[in-house]
Amino acid sequence: MRGLFWFRNDLRLHDNPALWHLANQCDELVCVYVIDQNWQAWTKFQSKPLGSIRWRFICESLRDLQASLAAKGHTLLIQSGMPDKLIAEWVDQLNIDAIGITPLPGVYEKKHLSVLQKRFPNKRWFIEESFTLLRQDQLPFTVANLPDNFTEFRKAVEHIPTPHSLVVPSRLPEQIPFDFAAETLDCEPALDALMLPFKGGEKAGLQQLQYYFEATGLVSNYKNTRNGLDGWDFSSKLSPWLAQGCISPCKVLTELRSYERQAGANESTYWLYFELLWREYFQWLLVKYGSKLFQLRGTRNVNPLLTFYTEAFMAWKNGNTESDFVNAFMRQLKMTGWMSNRGRQIVASYLVNELGVDWRFGAAWFEEQLIDYDPASNWGNWQYLAGVGSDPRGKRQFNISKQQQQYDPDGLFINQYLQ
Repeated sequence: MRGLFWFRNDLRLHDNPALWHLANQCDELVCVYVIDQNWQAWTKFQSKPLGSIRWRFICESLRDLQASLAAKGHTLLIQSGMPDKLIAEWVDQLNIDAIGITPLPGVYEKKHLSVLQKRFPNKRWFIEESFTLLRQDQLPFTVANLPDNFTEFRKAVEHIPTPHSLVVPSRLPEQIPFDFAAETLDCEPALDALMLPFKGGEKAGLQQLQYYFEATGLVSNYKNTRNGLDGWDFSSKLSPWLAQGCISPCKVLTELRSYERQAGANESTYWLYFELLWREYFQWLLVKYGSKLFQLRGTRNVNPLLTFYTEAFMAWKNGNTESDFVNAFMRQLKMTGWMSNRGRQIVASYLVNELGVDWRFGAAWFEEQLIDYDPASNWGNWQYLAGVGSDPRGKRQFNISKQQQQYDPDGLFINQYLQ
């Protein structure tokens, strides 16, 4: 049997059940990745879906995956185009019998899979969930009955037994020969010295996981440091690798539980699990609501009373507002592709509440700029702040001056990015 595995946001060999279940059933296999041509298309929100910093991280992740596959006698086939069209061509031309894929919550990602399943109803499909912590059949409710607030969701799922990440099998079946021209990965070098040390790939992701848990024990103090604004060690920094699937959430939780057994559990180690559950909640919220997560009135279907002011939005995204604190965060984002969770809430509140700008323009700008962007977490959080999402208390408004006094009283963060 001939198999094709389509890598998407699961750029790893460990804990990749769809890949390994397909590989165990095949005599020959080809591994592919599609660079979606729409990633560089302008949207109605004056942004692109993919900026240069995250693209560099993806390139690094693909090169790492190429090396891992090469060690097992495989070449990763990479081409640019329309995903479902390219996959269909490869399935036909390579006489593929079985297709493996990790399902993703995104609207377009689900559509691509649906189109292909309808196109090839007689192929064997190996579809295994691993982008989320829990499989859909493990949820204690149907997706349609997913709670519309996080606390209810957390209480229902946090005691579900810890899943175990899979080991990497020692071999893959023979590669299917192909003569398609492979895409050259062309990404820009690091922009300047302020770049944080994110490096794409499964190897780097696993190294960061080991560093944050075992090498430093930083996770044991996470609850006390998590509101930091700049630097490397105040938070786990695992989100970019989770977003591209270089590491799986199950792997993170498995390592966390192992750490707790050896070093002891405390409020901080629980809080990292708490944050994993927030990520989990937004993924299933996207599955439940689909395109509503991207609409002005949100999942609550309420009017946010916002409009679009070009000058205000441009000042915000370029870090030229009347607030130096906000400006520092926005310039940090542009320089590094990253911003702390505290910063994201502050600048979102400022755009919505102080400038009165349609929240979707902010979410789209984050989509382009963030190195750790994933659709569910980004758009879900923006809806939450704008008062049209899952927060039953309505929109969150931050007192920017008070936040600055609390988190940057000496102006060190502002000076770092506004020099």
